[in-house]
Amino acid sequence: MTDATPEADWIAAAQAGDRPAFAELVECYWERLYRWLYHLTRDAHVAEDLTQESFMKAFAALKSFRAGSNFRAWLFRIAHNNFVNQRRSNRRTRHALSPELTQSGEGPLDEVLGREGMERLMQAVRELPTDYRGALLLRAEEGLSFKQIAEILAITEQTARWRVFKARQKLMQVLSPDFFPASLLESDSP
Repeated sequence: MTDATPEADWIAAAQAGDRPAFAELVECYWERLYRWLYHLTRDAHVAEDLTQESFMKAFAALKSFRAGSNFRAWLFRIAHNNFVNQRRSNRRTRHALSPELTQSGEGPLDEVLGREGMERLMQAVRELPTDYRGALLLRAEEGLSFKQIAEILAITEQTARWRVFKARQKLMQVLSPDFFPASLLESDSP
């Protein structure tokens, strides 16, 4: 959301019991929250359930939300807690990415190469440890600051930076043979 004024108005109205105002917040954040949870859970149904549950919990706790705070970070923190609780109770299963996440709109050869590259990237992201994957996706897909990531994941800002750095480092190690020529990898770094 680019303009915070409607969001602040929706929050204030929703805190006063206005359900349509809360529906506006749901409309604004549903796709982003779902996408992040999908990447964490690797399961569309579980991600949808967690997204719904997160919004229900957010609505129930909305009166405790402090005006002027970052609503997105608050909402994602609720979702992260739901994910952690779900993960504790169930062991995860691996599923393939939905086709719409790996499609591009280029020519046939570019589309195949782009799709293969995207599939390889998404597989590498799926293989990251959950802590790294969660922090990286909040940074890369949601554009959150390290401070906001730290709030959501209940870690220090330095730990958030470290997790994103380590996630990128692990991706580079896994993807470098596929995406970078050997000459670039043979640099004279320390």
